[in-house]
Amino acid sequence: MNRPAVAAAAPAPGLSNRLLLMSGAVMAAAALFAAPAARAQSQPDGGAPMVIHAVADRPALNLSAYGEVKTAPDMATISFGVVTEATTAAEAMRLNAARMNEVMTALRRAGIEERYVQTSGLNLSAQYDYVQNEPPRLRGYQANNRVTVIINDLNAVGTTADAVVAAGVNQIDGISFGLKDPTSAENQARQLAVRNLQAKAALYSQALGVQLGGIRSLSEGGGYAPQPPMPMYAMRAEMAQDAGSTPVAAGQLTVRIDITGVYDLVR
Repeated sequence: MNRPAVAAAAPAPGLSNRLLLMSGAVMAAAALFAAPAARAQSQPDGGAPMVIHAVADRPALNLSAYGEVKTAPDMATISFGVVTEATTAAEAMRLNAARMNEVMTALRRAGIEERYVQTSGLNLSAQYDYVQNEPPRLRGYQANNRVTVIINDLNAVGTTADAVVAAGVNQIDGISFGLKDPTSAENQARQLAVRNLQAKAALYSQALGVQLGGIRSLSEGGGYAPQPPMPMYAMRAEMAQDAGSTPVAAGQLTVRIDITGVYDLVR
């Protein structure tokens, strides 16, 4: 006797949807935990892939240190200007140009090459006299021509300043000292910075009672930066001639390198 086949009852629609959702969630969780430390997932509409990073459970030290080197400068920069006034703009510019030509000649005689001389500013402005309760009254015009000079022989800094003052310079903005090539000083500072960082990391690991692992990352900041100009005031030509060469002290420069490193700690 043949028995009739019994059809399996289909699950209710609500139960079916819940089963599908649970199955999808389990598969997604399994794929995430089976993935490497970082994996990419494509985004809809062609967006950039989303990167999932696993959280590192290794303890680490994040430390900073610096290295500092003192070194003597081997160059100087002087900024100065020629200021002239006249009743007309044309006359003020003419007087200024004549005096500046004398200054350029004095620089060449002092052994300064043309490539180390640069015009840093040229200005012409009207000059007014102001009296209370009266409108401003035009007095004339002022021409101002400013030049920046690089001096590669520090022994010639004072004599060069005296020479341009005698030639007609009546304003000196300042003087700064620097390095032609700071690479050597920077490298010495880097080595000191790394030694200081290593010593600090070893000290922390010893105090914590854990073993110091390898360095995970290292970043650098700082480095050589030219000094800002220091004020230096012009003297009259006759004073420069009577007093001899203007004394100039170069002193020392500080080159500093800052670093930050992340070290692993071994449990």
